[in-house]
Amino acid sequence: MKRTGKFRIVLVTCATLTEARKIAREVVRKRLAACVNIALSSAESFYSWKGKLEKAREFLLVIKTTHKRLRDLEKEVKRLHSYEVPEFIVLPITAGSNDYLSWLSSSVARTRT
Repeated sequence: MKRTGKFRIVLVTCATLTEARKIAREVVRKRLAACVNIALSSAESFYSWKGKLEKAREFLLVIKTTHKRLRDLEKEVKRLHSYEVPEFIVLPITAGSNDYLSWLSSSVARTRT
């Protein structure tokens, strides 16, 4: 079991499954994330927005990446997202399988041009 501080899980909610899939495809294609899981059952979200209590059905993305890719990942999520202020919550991965974390690291490594 490898312990490290460089890996992250990012949580993002989306208004539609189509939007969630678009974001997932693009961030993996651009090597900003190694993997994105989409919760196919929508979540019911309650939140305060511009002084009003709101309720919405949303789809949750669970994105696996590294600390070094966070800034570019956030920029891409904001570019593709329909919300004025999309959720972008970052959680540290404190430990994990050596094999998985090695794969994660190599999957988001910037390619040389």
